[in-house]
Amino acid sequence: MTTSLYLDHAATSPVRGEVLEAMAPFLTREFGNPSSHHTVGESAAAALEDARARVARVLGMRAGDVVFTAGGTEANNLAVKGIVLAAHACSAPTGARTDGSDASTHVITTPIEHESILESVRYLERFHGVVPTLVAVDHAGRVDPAEVAAAIRPGTALIAVGHANNEIGTIQDVAAIVAAGAQGRIPVHVDAVQSAGWLALDGLGADAIAIAGHKLGAPKGIGALAVRGRVPLEPLVHGGGQERGRRSGTENVAGAVALATALELAEAERAEAASRAGAQSARFIAGVLDAVPSARLTGDPVRRLPATASFVFPEVSGEAVLLELERRGVVSSSGSACAAGSDEPSHVLLACGFAPAVAQTSVRFTFGRTGLAGDGPERLAALVADAVAAVRA
Repeated sequence: MTTSLYLDHAATSPVRGEVLEAMAPFLTREFGNPSSHHTVGESAAAALEDARARVARVLGMRAGDVVFTAGGTEANNLAVKGIVLAAHACSAPTGARTDGSDASTHVITTPIEHESILESVRYLERFHGVVPTLVAVDHAGRVDPAEVAAAIRPGTALIAVGHANNEIGTIQDVAAIVAAGAQGRIPVHVDAVQSAGWLALDGLGADAIAIAGHKLGAPKGIGALAVRGRVPLEPLVHGGGQERGRRSGTENVAGAVALATALELAEAERAEAASRAGAQSARFIAGVLDAVPSARLTGDPVRRLPATASFVFPEVSGEAVLLELERRGVVSSSGSACAAGSDEPSHVLLACGFAPAVAQTSVRFTFGRTGLAGDGPERLAALVADAVAAVRA
């Protein structure tokens, strides 16, 4: 291959031309600060509120629920820390209740979540005495909603779960988890950074949803957290009280417009893009498993993101396979871009029961919305087989 075939869209995607066109005026002539009380500022404020309403419609939330952030990591931090700290401030003092149950502020999540959720939970544990429960997943990365429901106890302040895993693509039964939370009046936060544009988000019923623009064709540095107004939220960034006091700082108007535009475009194309990507990834997966008998598909073979295909190649270095693929013009990754450069095996695969040595052989391929032309999936599978053989030689 003479040019690189980019198959790392779960890490980031190029900015769409329509998005650049939509945001350009707010980087040039419509440059106002939306907090300024004059015509230039009011024009920016109107564009910001329009973007807020557009994002809310796709997420099935109200415009006032949407908080613009610097990306998915900040959105997850704000959800986990903001909701739990607000509940913690209102809870009974930490310690045993008179009925013998634990009254400590408590949060439920899983061990395969993105680092922005897991590290937020660890922060709350270290500095605020919050007690976490990490509900185990099975070999395919599926969490049982019944086990989530069973983990709820007095003091549970939040359930945080990814809609679809960023490394293996497994889709969780979010509706059942939300129902479990509703039974106990526990808010549920859903990390939809990977699922936005591939799965419907407006029917999740979650109390909070995080998305990131650069996975959708908007620039890096813009994201959003939609959190229902009935859910108390402690701000993490203090200052002038922007975003209705939930995230201070001068708003990124151009970024908000970009995010709204990219999200709407992705939603309009979602059914067609998901169908195309699902069919092509199925052909690719079949080709790899046929050509490399030792390869193992990770994640749920059916309930998975349509554009994600992740494998382990036992006894073969995943990083060496990536280098061989790049020599052949194929750009992919070993898993989460947020953990790139780490020598540690994937925490996701370890939680799924893979041995550390096997977890370190993982390679992830994530397709874009336009997919591959013609027999592209089969040719790609052949290149993967060639790369693995080269590493073994």
